[in-house]
Amino acid sequence: MKIDHGNLRALAAVVREGSFERAAEALHVTPSAVSQRIKSLEERMGRLLVQRTIPASATPDGQVLVQLAEQTALLEHDAINRLGIDEHMPQASLAVAVNHDSLETWFMQAAELFASRTRTTLDMQSEDQDHTAGLLRQGAVLGAVTTLADPVQGCRHYALGSMRYVATCSPAFHARYFATGLNSSSLAAAPVLVFNRKDALQARFAQKIMRDAPWRPAVWWLPSSRAFVQATLAGLGWTMNPLPLIQQHLDDGLLVPLRARAWEDVPLYWQHWRVNSLAMDALTESVLAAAKVLIRKR
Repeated sequence: MKIDHGNLRALAAVVREGSFERAAEALHVTPSAVSQRIKSLEERMGRLLVQRTIPASATPDGQVLVQLAEQTALLEHDAINRLGIDEHMPQASLAVAVNHDSLETWFMQAAELFASRTRTTLDMQSEDQDHTAGLLRQGAVLGAVTTLADPVQGCRHYALGSMRYVATCSPAFHARYFATGLNSSSLAAAPVLVFNRKDALQARFAQKIMRDAPWRPAVWWLPSSRAFVQATLAGLGWTMNPLPLIQQHLDDGLLVPLRARAWEDVPLYWQHWRVNSLAMDALTESVLAAAKVLIRKR
């Protein structure tokens, strides 16, 4: 069965952009043209490929074709570059999912290395590290930094090391809530900072202290890694901060751990679809080089 590449690109654009209108803008065509291409592809496949929701999303069958579209586009750009006829053509943009804290710490070094090796750009999508693999499975991205130790089917898989998160607070906050020690009573009374509803780091740490006791603290919801640090410094609450962002504050005594060895090492992995692409090879090499700053088990 032959699949029209223009229709595939339209499908990928709708899923990537989240609507027919924004996909039309990205493809420089009308929304009607995008709609016709999707309809033609669905008739050709004999099944629904796009959920007409807000935002639009691929059905499980659509995800398979989105993966095909993204991989085909990458290989097409690779071939054009290798032929040396790419001077006036738009360059490919690799869609990747990166967890928030990696973006704020080491991943931009990977982007810098990648930029020095290729003209391809990155479409970086920020997501919680426990959920980036979902974007990979959906075909929304070609690569992802994830906590998933098992390879996604069809993907190559690399261990990167671990991001260390330290349970920290300001000295004044510690004196107010933990002067008598860190226990179930003091932890239950202390406000906590949480990134978003997907962020389970604080709950996992608290469970070690609370055991079977209920934990229903006052919560500050704060979806910004750097604002997290500022809020911790200001004494709003305690939280699990990534060590690279707070090392200097710990050294200066502006932040303190809740207790000795109050940390959790979260293993990170790089996964990408099995596609023979020079750009993906360059990105993987850049990611592995930049990730050398992560914690390594000895």
